Formats: sequence, structure tokens, C-alpha cells
Amino acid sequence: MNIESVTTYSTRMVTLVCVRAEDGAEGWGQTAPFNADITAQIVHRHVAPHALGRDEAEIDSLCLDVVEREYKFPGSYVCRALAGVETALWDLKGRRANLPVCALLGRANAPDPVAAYGSSMRRDISARDESERLARLRETHGYGAFKIRVGSVCGHDSDEWPGRTEELVPAVRRAVGPDCAVLADANSCYTPSRAIEVGKLLEWERYLHFEEPCPYWELEWTAEVTAALDIDVAGGEQDTDLAQFQRMVRTGAVDVVQPDICYIGGITRAIAVADMAQATGKLCTPHAANRSLVTLFTMHLLAAIPNAGPFMEFSIEPGGWSDELFDPPLTAESGRIAFPADGPGWGVR
Repeated sequence: MNIESVTTYSTRMVTLVCVRAEDGAEGWGQTAPFNADITAQIVHRHVAPHALGRDEAEIDSLCLDVVEREYKFPGSYVCRALAGVETALWDLKGRRANLPVCALLGRANAPDPVAAYGSSMRRDISARDESERLARLRETHGYGAFKIRVGSVCGHDSDEWPGRTEELVPAVRRAVGPDCAVLADANSCYTPSRAIEVGKLLEWERYLHFEEPCPYWELEWTAEVTAALDIDVAGGEQDTDLAQFQRMVRTGAVDVVQPDICYIGGITRAIAVADMAQATGKLCTPHAANRSLVTLFTMHLLAAIPNAGPFMEFSIEPGGWSDELFDPPLTAESGRIAFPADGPGWGVR
């Protein structure tokens, strides 16, 4: 069936996309959140013209055409918009086949609940308060892993306040116990020398991985840090260019790739990154920093790829705008997130 319409429903925070085929069948997807009302305009200007009248099954070629034909507009917004249409087409395909998307991607059996790390988004919190709240969440929700924020966003080696990272890293380890995995995210904060210093502290406290230690565009800096540390270095959440991911894995700049499904342009392009990583023996742990549909998309992806990381990102912050976006909502029980059992496609309403 050909695609008859592409409809967006937007707030500034999030845009949902409905793709309707000529027989009336529908699929639903989502663009990347934040300034999503702008992304909705990009959907209609730069993506929908390539989708309307096209065979709904031609998902791969649609992704390629959008990126190539919109080559004068590379990067974030076009890929964010593409993700909305692309994920809606996967939902439509799943509904047609009466299968969950992960089965379409190659999952042979019913997926198990996904182990999650509770992901902190806060840097405005003291080491004591952060440690205490993570310990509480470990007790109440059974998380077996957490991620904390070190340094300052694009901070040029500065901390959120002096000494916070050095206090936070050991305090969290003590609070959650030796059997809990802990990850740290620097959000492009450090030069290589400072990143290596922080990385050695993380190694001493037996952290699992060190995310985006250097400005993400300074790939050579990240490669220098990776070569100097034993802890896994992760990166890629901000990147949208598949050629950059190819450089990333070919040069060994990271140990773990982290495509964000809604940033990179959808499931199809995220799987391409996972395949690159698999070919070089690297793990794929996608970025999914809020409880919108991106987390659900990530669950389906992780259920289908052979090199999935041990934990999926799951925000521990109050949702607000994402709380009633879809039903049933995703919740953590015993540190795991169960797949919705409501139906085919993404499995939610």
C-alpha cells in the first residue's frame, strides 16, 4: 500500500507522527523531543514530500532518499523529523503483520523484560542527596545499575561546582553497594588529560562505563582517552552521520556505541550503527534519556540485536510531558522494564 498522509501532533516538547496508508491503516511514531514543534515543520517540509505516494514497505530506501535528497540540510533536525515518519512506518508494518516490531527485526521469541540502569539527569544535586536517592531507588525498584552525571555540560574541564565529581563518584559507589553497576556521563566536559584523570577515579571505584568524556565532535580526543583507560568509553548519542559512526568504530574511538533512535533518524539507521559495532566486537547501548516513545523503540532494538549492552537507559526523573503520552506506561520492577502486551507494532496506544 502507498502512503496517503503524514500527520503531526505537536507541543514544544514532543511531536507524534501518524502515517496513514491508502486503505486507512495507520502507524504511529515520534520525533526526538524538545523544540519538537520546530521538528514538526521539518517533517512536512523535508520528509513527508519523500514519503507521500511511496510504498509503505520501502523504509530503507526512504531513509536513504531523505538523507541524500536533503543533503543541503544535514544533521539534527532532518534526522529528528525522519525518525518520526520512520518509526510510524515500523508500527504500521507490525500492525499489518500482527507482530511486535522486535519480531520484524529478527527476534524469534517473546522478549524478556529489559534490564535497565536508572539514569540520573541531574547535576544540581549534592553527592549526599544523589547517593541517598539512588540507594532508595535500588531498594524500591530493584535497579541493578545507575548512571550519574560528572563534570559540567561542555564544561571545558570545569565541574558543576568545585570537587563535586571527586565527592560524588565514591559516595554513589558506597551507597548502592559493590554488586550494583554504575556508569558516569560527562556530556562533553573534558580535555583528554582531565578525562583520563576522572576515568582513573571511575576505574578505582569499579564503574562500568564512561560516557562522552570529551566534546563529541573531538573524536581524536575521545580515542586518546579510550586508549589510556581500561574502563569502557561510550559515545555517539549526539551523532547523526553514519559515516562518523563508521570512523568511530574503525578507529576504536569508543568501546560502546550509543545511537539515539530519535536523533539518528529511526530504527533502520540505528541498526546500521549496531551492525558496525558488532563487526568490530563492540556493544551497542542506545541513548534514551526520557520516558517518551524513544525508550520503547530502544527496547525493541535491544531485543533484536546480538551486541546489546547489559542495561538499557531508563530515566529516573519525573516525566511531566511524557507521563500520558502513551498507554500502558513503562515502569521499572526488579530493575527491569517489561514490554507492553497490548498489541502489535510498538504495542501501545
